[in-house]
Amino acid sequence: MTTTTRDAPGLQGIWPALMTPLTESLAIDHARFAAHARTLLDAGCAGVTPFGTTGEGPSFSVAERREAVNGLVAGGVPASRLLVSVSCAAVPDTLALTRHAQDIGAWGVLLMPPFFFKGVSDEGIVESYRQLLDATADRPLRIVLYHIPQVSGVGLSHAVIAELLRRWPQRIVAIKDSACERAPSLELAQAFMPPLGVHVGNELDLPALAAVGSRGAVSGLANFMPRTVHRLATEPDAAKSAADHARIERLLAWLGGYALIPALKAIMAAQTGEAAWLRVRAPLVALSTERFDTFRRELAAHGLNPADD
Repeated sequence: MTTTTRDAPGLQGIWPALMTPLTESLAIDHARFAAHARTLLDAGCAGVTPFGTTGEGPSFSVAERREAVNGLVAGGVPASRLLVSVSCAAVPDTLALTRHAQDIGAWGVLLMPPFFFKGVSDEGIVESYRQLLDATADRPLRIVLYHIPQVSGVGLSHAVIAELLRRWPQRIVAIKDSACERAPSLELAQAFMPPLGVHVGNELDLPALAAVGSRGAVSGLANFMPRTVHRLATEPDAAKSAADHARIERLLAWLGGYALIPALKAIMAAQTGEAAWLRVRAPLVALSTERFDTFRRELAAHGLNPADD
């Protein structure tokens, strides 16, 4: 991978949104989790992001998430290369995970608003952030705001982002916009970049954001095609950019016929030969053996083998 622009705001390089491997009892497989993260760092990723949406974060308890992050560090993943997703429905749980990220020396945390109650006011969203940031002011660490309203039901308006940036300009460093709408993403970049980095979750929009100065991403597809995602995020004018974009467009169109996270785990299972990657936590449902056999044939037939990175 090539070196990213030093003075670009926010995240630099690719931070895969780690998928979470599970044991037969559906506990987190700590050894496989750490090995997967090390493989991605060895492939040139800037860091990794455990327990985001792709990692089924809300399906795990606070204790499970802390233990697994400790396992990553014990397993050879530098804490300084962890952007820990700490989002929970309850502010005290988010606070506990943020304090843990402070304790281990994480690079920063990825933080969406509390996401159970819908139709909440901007004032309420800002207050939830205030409680967290005030409680962790003794050891400030970087905050990446997480906007994924189609999943959480609670979005971040420009007014909320502006107020957070006004109050905590040294702590809010970036926005991860996973709403998957290019025009609003570009509007966020126009409004807030710099000083904030604006990074999209939709890999198809990476070149458009790179063209206006973004040089990083938290990406689900980067679990198995990190170099391709890196080129799209940091080299929009490279010779392979058009081919990379077309390949990801075909891949995402095909994946639209499946539930996304079980399908992403199925790609990992196909790529590694480890069927254990198929396991998911309820309410998600893993691909059956028969469905997985079809999935692998379709993956090969479409020429979409992610190993060709």
